[in-house]
Amino acid sequence: MPFRFLVHLVLALAIAGPTLVAYNVSPSATLLNQLLSLAGWGLVLAAVPVPGLSPTAHEQPLWLALVVLFVAIGWAQQEGLSSPLAWSALALLAAGAAVAWHGLNAATRRDGALVRAFHQAMLLAGLASVVVALLQVLAPTAADGSFIAHSGLPGRAVGNLRQPNHLSSLLMWALVEWVPLAQASQLARQREKVLALGIAGLLMWAVVLTASRTGIVGVVLLALWGLVDKRLARWVRIALVSAPVAYALIALAMSGWAHTTGHTFGGEGRLAEGDVSASRFGIWANTIEMIRQQPWTGVGFGEFNFAWTLTPFPGRPVAFFDHTHNLPLQLWVELGIPLGSLVLGLLLWALVQAGVRSWRVPGEEGAGSRAAFMMVLMIGVHSLFEYPLWYAYFLLPTAWAWGYALRLPEAAKPKHELPAPRFGAPLLLRLAGVLMIVGSLYALYDYWKVVAIYAPTDDAGPLPERIERGQGSLFFSHHADYAAATTTTPPSAAMAAFGTTTHSLLDTRLMLAWAQALAESGNRDKASYLAARLREFRNPASAEFFEVCNDPDKMAASPPPFQCVPPPAGLTWRDFQAHTE
Repeated sequence: MPFRFLVHLVLALAIAGPTLVAYNVSPSATLLNQLLSLAGWGLVLAAVPVPGLSPTAHEQPLWLALVVLFVAIGWAQQEGLSSPLAWSALALLAAGAAVAWHGLNAATRRDGALVRAFHQAMLLAGLASVVVALLQVLAPTAADGSFIAHSGLPGRAVGNLRQPNHLSSLLMWALVEWVPLAQASQLARQREKVLALGIAGLLMWAVVLTASRTGIVGVVLLALWGLVDKRLARWVRIALVSAPVAYALIALAMSGWAHTTGHTFGGEGRLAEGDVSASRFGIWANTIEMIRQQPWTGVGFGEFNFAWTLTPFPGRPVAFFDHTHNLPLQLWVELGIPLGSLVLGLLLWALVQAGVRSWRVPGEEGAGSRAAFMMVLMIGVHSLFEYPLWYAYFLLPTAWAWGYALRLPEAAKPKHELPAPRFGAPLLLRLAGVLMIVGSLYALYDYWKVVAIYAPTDDAGPLPERIERGQGSLFFSHHADYAAATTTTPPSAAMAAFGTTTHSLLDTRLMLAWAQALAESGNRDKASYLAARLREFRNPASAEFFEVCNDPDKMAASPPPFQCVPPPAGLTWRDFQAHTE
């Protein structure tokens, strides 16, 4: 197989493949996409060799930030984070480090085949997602759920990633990678430029169909890039600067189409929404208060949902948030201000270094380096409003692009910056790739232990047996513990399960079962505290649980129902942190 074809094939699998998988099985809607991303990038590391070079001082901030996060995850596991969640986070972070290392060394390849294949794979992912987006909005009945995901948001495209902001960021990445490919053909015939502009227009159309505010910010970033990057071809710069105008014109056209045909265009509904932040302002205010309460050590990596849910916030957003939807706040609330600021400072330093160094690269290769930097910048901006880097199909391309932007190609380096070869590095990268492939396959096998609980086949066996098998999963046992905690009668018989699954996502059903289990175990104080937190969410599913508080006879009993009495003073979320109660 010719090497260049192999490079294109494995990068298409790693980048485009995960974004196009619509099929999913409970309990996770994105697990299959993420495992395909891990395996695909493992194949890139194993099959596409790069020179092994020593790190330079410019790259050290990125590595130091990753080391700090590794330590933080290990410490959080000792303090209460369940082992399956800790192992999953460590594995994903290690994969990101390996992919970033590959990207660092890819800049030294002389033929440029690898980075061109990266650009093309990203553009392929975007164009394929355009087809999905158009079907979801223009022909929603064509979305069968197996090949084209259903959109749960009328008139909005969500792609096969099932999330409009995720689709928007993917499309913005494709537009970024369109730039070096268009730049490489700047001397092409006029007909080919028209084709290139048509491709950009299709991508922009799909961005409009997502009705994502993150996408609007990305469009503005494209225009700013066109303004400041004077080394791009004139027609490419004009296209970038015109991006906001193109977005507005397409949005107006879609609005007119919706009114004429009676279809729904989700972008119109977004303008009419009362809460433009989609509860983000509320969760950010709560997060700032939590940072104020524990400024030095934070609540622990991965523990935001647990700590936030169990902290009194009478006016809290009623959705169950498992992230702060803002990367700096996430790091500060979980790691504390000192350690969180250290990680943020290192990442910002690495981002600035990537920008400075990518702007030093001349010629066609320079456009590719600047596109890699813009990819990282785009997803960084997205991370101020959501948490895309918690998903492998965003984290790993970001890691590769960041590494590539940090490492100057040899032709652009002063002689004193040329690093010494390390002959073991290519072998280590290949070994890391093999481990990623094998680990992904094992994780898929491991996941099917809990799939049998939530989507059983006819011969799957009784639920208790399926739960017991699922609790033996290395990475996903918390899903089995959730089933045990919410189906066991009485709930107190599954007390050990609450110690793990509550650290994944506390929701109404789990909080109801946990409160009842605590009360049955004689811990009425904690049960009433938990019930008070549940009441703050004002969820209809808990209405029956609190109905007894309106019954005079029940309230006259001694003691009255635990969910109807104020909790004692002095309890905090940390009193619930132990693995068993």
